[in-house]
Amino acid sequence: MSAKYNILIIGGGPAGLTAATYARRAGKSVLVLEKAAFGGQITWSPKVENFPGALSISGAELGDRLLEQAMAQGAEVEMEEVTSLRKDHAEFIVGTESGAEYTASAVILATGARPRTMGLHGEDDFIGNGISFCAVCDGAFYAGKDVAVYGGGSSALQDALLLSETCQSVTLIHRRSAFRGEAALVDALKARGNVRFLMDTTIDAVSGDGSLAALHLNHAETGDTLPIDGLFVAIGHVPDNWAFASLLTLDASGYALSGEDCLTRTPGLFVAGDCRAKSIRQVTTAAADGSVAALAACSYLDAL
Repeated sequence: MSAKYNILIIGGGPAGLTAATYARRAGKSVLVLEKAAFGGQITWSPKVENFPGALSISGAELGDRLLEQAMAQGAEVEMEEVTSLRKDHAEFIVGTESGAEYTASAVILATGARPRTMGLHGEDDFIGNGISFCAVCDGAFYAGKDVAVYGGGSSALQDALLLSETCQSVTLIHRRSAFRGEAALVDALKARGNVRFLMDTTIDAVSGDGSLAALHLNHAETGDTLPIDGLFVAIGHVPDNWAFASLLTLDASGYALSGEDCLTRTPGLFVAGDCRAKSIRQVTTAAADGSVAALAACSYLDAL
């Protein structure tokens, strides 16, 4: 027999944990299921300086605080990967990898997004052997070595800054002529003597014998080879919504469509955070989505 909750939240990042806090304060029973790490992608950020009320805080600490707050309000949390979601009349049935099943009257999807790969031949062979998507997680392995960061958003710039503190050199590769990330981060990188920029450049291939050794570039319409010890890829994310596509309407990129109340096309199913179709994806907008989705879910339950 499956355990039953008022609201089940799939995903334990800022959106999901904020939703849990709001739902519990409204008196609803809540379960949060997270497959990887509570706190979500923000835990990879070495320093967060744009979250209201926190002048500077590590992403890991922010994630810990969000989890502690939700649990202090009485939310239940489990490390479980959700593998199925279906609606049976007025109830949702959630299946997990372990075989456990949970029932809820409302569900909030806060599944976030996973790092986008480059799509190159042989790329998968080097993931964990020279290619990484998390400078916070893996940067220490490259102390005193030569690395590259691929991307032009704030995440790529933050990765390059962090790596420049311990690596011998950091090459920042961006396919455009200007960065999309924060100007303050660009200025900070320009002040680092061990950082160089390759603009209007793409990576066409990767190579090495067992571990990554070189990047083959398309730079200013001229091929070039860059010997390298490690590559940190920061070119965006892909939403994890396909397992729930039968209950959602997805845009061309796989993000879930919803109204301003975060309600999807399925009554009782809400979506919050980076997996939702919207123009801005920041930790603040994820938290905002979480509060909106939770309150909307509570209103939905109260009207049943």
